[in-house]
Amino acid sequence: MASMASSTFLLGFLFLILSLTITAKKTYIVHMKHHDKPLSFETRHDWYSSSLQSLSAAPDSLLYSYTTAFNGFAASLDPEQVELLRKSDSVLGVYEDTLYTLHTTRTPQFLGLDAEFGLWAGHNTQQLEQASRDVIIGVLDTGVWPESMSFDDSDMPDLPSKWRGECESAPDFSSKFCNKKLIGARSFSKGYHMATGGGGIYKKPREVESPRDKDGHGTHTASTAAGAHVANASLLGYASGTARGMATHARVATYKVCWETGCFGADILAGMDQAIQDGVDVLSLSLGGGSAPYYRDTIAIGAFAAMEKGIFVSCSAGNSGPTKATLANVAPWIMTVGAGTLDRDFPAYAVLGNKIRYNGVSLYSGQGMGNKPVGLVYNKGNMSSNLCLPGSLDPAFVRGKVVICDRGTNARVEKGAVVRDAGGVGMILANTPVSGEELVADSHLLPAVAVGRKVGDLIREYARSDPKPTAVLVFGGTVLNVRPSPVVAAFSSRGPNMVTPQILKPDVIGPGVNILAAWSEAIGPTGLAKDTRKTKFNIMSGTSMSCPHISGLAALLKAAHPEWSTSAIKSALMTTAYTEDNTNSSLRDAADGSLSNPWAHGAGHVDPQKAVSPELQKAEKRKARCSTSDRT
Repeated sequence: MASMASSTFLLGFLFLILSLTITAKKTYIVHMKHHDKPLSFETRHDWYSSSLQSLSAAPDSLLYSYTTAFNGFAASLDPEQVELLRKSDSVLGVYEDTLYTLHTTRTPQFLGLDAEFGLWAGHNTQQLEQASRDVIIGVLDTGVWPESMSFDDSDMPDLPSKWRGECESAPDFSSKFCNKKLIGARSFSKGYHMATGGGGIYKKPREVESPRDKDGHGTHTASTAAGAHVANASLLGYASGTARGMATHARVATYKVCWETGCFGADILAGMDQAIQDGVDVLSLSLGGGSAPYYRDTIAIGAFAAMEKGIFVSCSAGNSGPTKATLANVAPWIMTVGAGTLDRDFPAYAVLGNKIRYNGVSLYSGQGMGNKPVGLVYNKGNMSSNLCLPGSLDPAFVRGKVVICDRGTNARVEKGAVVRDAGGVGMILANTPVSGEELVADSHLLPAVAVGRKVGDLIREYARSDPKPTAVLVFGGTVLNVRPSPVVAAFSSRGPNMVTPQILKPDVIGPGVNILAAWSEAIGPTGLAKDTRKTKFNIMSGTSMSCPHISGLAALLKAAHPEWSTSAIKSALMTTAYTEDNTNSSLRDAADGSLSNPWAHGAGHVDPQKAVSPELQKAEKRKARCSTSDRT
């Protein structure tokens, strides 16, 4: 009898769980036929609200009413309501919300944007900076740290008359934080709320429902695009110099659409919708979610509406390289940006007990190891210990030693924290075949050097074969004029374009490796909770970093040529891009050192000086071809 009662209870419990699962609400984006709006409704919002009421949906089910980027709305719906909407003649489509992810000083000189570059199509530096003061760059990201000197508004004139946006007051953020440089700041979180079951933001200790950037990514990208001049900038002594964005006198408006668990399509579309209404000239999105049909791609939909209104849209290509067909943001009307290296590096060295010194990179800034070698270990056990995953290292084995960790699975900086917590005194982060020869410098919490796959294999073999392997790590600071550069970053996502294969993507590459820019002081440079260091600037890598470079350059081109369309700006940047490095050799791929190809670098690396006068460059090319013909 007790057994039967237990079975009945279990079946009832399972039925309850199944019922809850079936009726669970999710966020959907509903595409409406805007011409079908009945005259009895004064606004589309009223029409959308009535449509939901007819489905017995709660009043708060309507999350967003889109007006400029999209004809439709976002709502919290159950499966039955979704099916009823799909049967409506006024509905073009109903799509479940999508989760998108972030694609996480030397650059102006590398691009030829210093004060000595002379004329840009009849504009000298001062004229171009004056003109760019009327250009507004909208950045959709994790928000902004408004106190950063990169958003100082000294010498900035009054706001452009076309600006219709605002700076919202919210927790830990005042409308007074905005100024003549940072002219707008808003946040959008309804999609995130629904995806996390409501109240998700308040359960995250690092998050706040306001434009305040607690992540750092948004501050970094916004200042890369249009940060003001800041002297004596560096990350804990690395990359010291004057930091500045691409368009130093352009205005910045930030739209926080990304939260600790990611960026939801409903929020992204709401941010784009608002930015278009506010009057931005350029939209910069360092985020994406892979390839999807354009009619279901939130960013593609919003970007198309922006393009129709003369707004240039720049998006990151993604960080899923070097695997082919991994691109995000591939719509033809989007400027899809891959990543390349600068001619700046942060060398570090692993000196082994056999007297061989191997080259690597690092941004470690703490106390060094000195000259005395210490024991070197490489876990011979399971894969998790080789990868230095949390909890995988035996303190008795690694205490007081330099630990070799394989790159992959968890964050590079987290591996160093795992080694430190287990008692290790240093780390050699060794690439595997997946990451190849690409090196990315990190601001580790302990002495650490990153090395490529080939060097990593040699160090692993030494640790296995030598009876008493030792190592000491040495750090070399900042080095300029590195050759060859640029090189296509191994992580930069590759073509072909799987949605429309006949359209080449990415469009171009720009600086995206080891980029110094402003940072949120709410978080340490590694982003780890254990990192208590506070810095005003940080060095990051990713197509997230290359995207705002092109956004800022587009702002400069708009200032130099206000008559140009978005297509003309895109064409100018692509047709003047170059495919040779600073050794006059073809661009190479950091993944394996081989020659790059258009699926990796698109039209090539951007050249802003030439882009501002593309017709002059074409004339010079025609002249060169004619001269060659004469000689032959």
